[in-house]
Amino acid sequence: MNAKFRKYVDSLHPSFEKLMAMPPVPIDDLPAGVPKCGGIYLLSERGKPLYVGHSNHICQRLQQHRRLSSTHNSASFAFLLARKKTGMKPSYKISNSRKMLESNRVFREAFEQAKKRVRRMRVQYVEEPNPMRQALLEMYVAVALSTPYNSFETH
Repeated sequence: MNAKFRKYVDSLHPSFEKLMAMPPVPIDDLPAGVPKCGGIYLLSERGKPLYVGHSNHICQRLQQHRRLSSTHNSASFAFLLARKKTGMKPSYKISNSRKMLESNRVFREAFEQAKKRVRRMRVQYVEEPNPMRQALLEMYVAVALSTPYNSFETH
């Protein structure tokens, strides 16, 4: 293995342990101490880890996930939940774009319910200012916890 890459990978586990040591808090009731810097976050429901993401602004990103007015671009996890529930998948065709899905009544209702579901979830987070380490840590946590909604598929 490349020595530089090994150094990154070897340094991830302490951050994983710190993330897991944090008591989960309701995403709809974020404490004042949520970092405004970069890092990763873990969303869970009834103690089951569901989704891990990373952001350069954890606080702002979590606000986007929980806001009922968020659209498909900012509430991407809720959008994914709605896709799974309805079986509808966006494409690059205008007739089936993400925006068009959002205007479909069945999909829109599933998306609204998914945003409410996300608001009831719990979150844990850990600071990580380095974007490369954020991406690797997101993958590390997703693999370690087998989060069902992290596929790392491209759009």
